[in-house]
Amino acid sequence: MLENLKIRIALDRILRENRRYQTEAYLFVLAALSNTLNSLSEKRHISGREFCFGISRYAKELFGPLAMDVLNGWGIKETVDFGNIVFSLVDAGLMGKTEQDSIADFIDVYNFEDEFAKNYNYVG
Repeated sequence: MLENLKIRIALDRILRENRRYQTEAYLFVLAALSNTLNSLSEKRHISGREFCFGISRYAKELFGPLAMDVLNGWGIKETVDFGNIVFSLVDAGLMGKTEQDSIADFIDVYNFEDEFAKNYNYVG
């Protein structure tokens, strides 16, 4: 309960400063991080590139062929948007980063049309 309150307060602050992405986008990225880390055989830090592919897998699991439409509806149209969200969450104290992590790690990791529409593989 206290963790949910911390997240809500941090998201309210983020959204007051920047309305580029919907609340759901931030919550989804937090959930995708948990999902991606849980899929690893050992706990470790992941790169922005790795996280982008983890987000893709998670979005396809949750939303199937509508993944791109859902993400676009939240304001996410390219992989750098994931980076913008991640670094907002880092600044709010909801995610961590290393000195080597950079927004550049999220730029042009994949093309949304190719990743979510043209090469869609049904999960399950």
